[in-house]
Amino acid sequence: MISAAVLRGLASLTRARASHTAPLAVRCYSHAKVETDEEFDSRWVTYFSKPDLDAWELRKGMNTLIGYDLVPEPKILDSALRACRRLDDLASAIRILEAVKDKSGPHQEIYPYVIQELRPTLQELGISTPEELGIHTV
Repeated sequence: MISAAVLRGLASLTRARASHTAPLAVRCYSHAKVETDEEFDSRWVTYFSKPDLDAWELRKGMNTLIGYDLVPEPKILDSALRACRRLDDLASAIRILEAVKDKSGPHQEIYPYVIQELRPTLQELGISTPEELGIHTV
């Protein structure tokens, strides 16, 4: 036997819904201007070109840049590699190249293109690629 309280509870479940619904709220979380690709590239080139950039800022900038869903343009990487040379930080330069190879993922044509574009800078700065050093990243 079903109690009266249970029946009242079931009856409330079967009642018709309210005839009105609340309007959906549209929220704009940012009023900032959308950055173009050129502005993005320029911002990062400027960041890595700062004469007073220290090793921590270099690593922080690269971690942020690599965190984006993109492979950095060669001109950004050129600026970052020059910052590595100013800081006399060969290890970071090699890590940058390894990160680019990793970010290229299954698109195997990207990394050779980036290396081709960076080849004059790499030669000028005396930086070897991970492949030239025998470092095989997976």
